[in-house]
Amino acid sequence: MADATPSTITLSGPKILLEGPSGSGKTFALGTLVDWASLHGRDVFVLFTENGLETLLGYWKDRGKAVPDCLHWHVVRTPSLPLEALIEGATKVGLLNYEALTKSTDPSRGANNPWLKLLQTLTDFPDDRTGKRFGNVGTWGTDRILCNDSLSETAVACMRMVIGNKPTASQPDYGVAQNNLLNWLRYMTQSFAGTFVLTAHVQRQVNELTGTTQLMTKAIGKAMADDIPPLFSETIFTVREGATWYWETAASNVDTKTRYLPVATKIRPDFAQILDKWLERSKV
Repeated sequence: MADATPSTITLSGPKILLEGPSGSGKTFALGTLVDWASLHGRDVFVLFTENGLETLLGYWKDRGKAVPDCLHWHVVRTPSLPLEALIEGATKVGLLNYEALTKSTDPSRGANNPWLKLLQTLTDFPDDRTGKRFGNVGTWGTDRILCNDSLSETAVACMRMVIGNKPTASQPDYGVAQNNLLNWLRYMTQSFAGTFVLTAHVQRQVNELTGTTQLMTKAIGKAMADDIPPLFSETIFTVREGATWYWETAASNVDTKTRYLPVATKIRPDFAQILDKWLERSKV
């Protein structure tokens, strides 16, 4: 299929939520996105908040292929609590009641704010591979692709901004963190011009509207699970059956949606299916 140059793109890039259990091929599938970008002269930027870099690089290296030059990545992790903080937390739990614990604060949380560091990374994306910087993602056009792997640890960073090293969180703490995370997701899905891909895990919980048990997006607590999928143009469920991996947009126990893929089960896990159709619709 003939490519469209960036100047002919009239649609913002697809916003894709790729969610499923651990080991269902979410990170590995990003390799198909990079292959597509390499063929079409576009760059892919992956912000790793988990240990996914090895898996993505294995997509090519395990087959003896070179990693495409269009792939850029940055690893930003929320540091684990130091042993001293764990001991302090255990001491507080042994001395204080639940109300006192939830009202306590960590005075050092402002100096060790992983969520702030993550957001600052997006103001001038640093490529760990080359050492180059690629500017503020808010200024990028439709020709660039940004991925976050994955929502689980990204959400942890947001929660740690609120509670720091505090051993437990109050309900207002959850509300503050959830609001900040949703604001970021709205920015990435509504203001970011390029293609945005977010990988996420799922958790079983009762859907308050239907009363049925579903697999829902895992983020911060359970209250925001319903708010996340509607923000995306594609919400795809990833499945592993034996040694075979699939995408599904017709799963009965998951909220999925699609604008580019068919409503079907056992879809080949390949981002080219989405982006080829997006390019076709974008031509003027």
